[in-house]
Amino acid sequence: MSRVGKMPVTVPQGVDVSIKADQISVKGAGGTLSVAANSLVTVQQDAGKLTFVPANESREANAMSGTMRQLVNNMVVGVTQGFEKKLNLVGVGYKAQAQGAKLNLAVGYSHPVNIDMPAGIKVETPAPTEIIIKGADRQRVGQIAAEIRAVRPPEPYKGKGIRYADERITIKETKKK
Repeated sequence: MSRVGKMPVTVPQGVDVSIKADQISVKGAGGTLSVAANSLVTVQQDAGKLTFVPANESREANAMSGTMRQLVNNMVVGVTQGFEKKLNLVGVGYKAQAQGAKLNLAVGYSHPVNIDMPAGIKVETPAPTEIIIKGADRQRVGQIAAEIRAVRPPEPYKGKGIRYADERITIKETKKK
């Protein structure tokens, strides 16, 4: 059995988990999240813990039990604590400004780049060169961060661009004659 799938998910106080035939929903202070249930995994709830058991002995069911367990665990963590991604802007004149549900970027193009945030995602700019993306859904937070980074990915010669806060860019040496 999957090592990840064997670990139960503990459900903290204030979080409500509802298991239906086709959907698993998690409701808490951070909002409501849901994922489609898989027929290869049996979900059992008892005494504030969720366990995920493969429905049969196939490799797919074994792998899916670990996947479902982690998806539900991410939903529980998301509605209690939330997730965040930090981005840094490196370059002369590069700056970001959050205005409500919009992010305005000035990253060396002849025009400003405006990105609308979907519902459930908050964006903050504590400094002009820092962007913090917060939300309950881990996948959406990561996807929005990747889309913002794709506006101006870091280039390898000077390192200018938008990068994750923990990302290391290997700087290439320029060509010599």
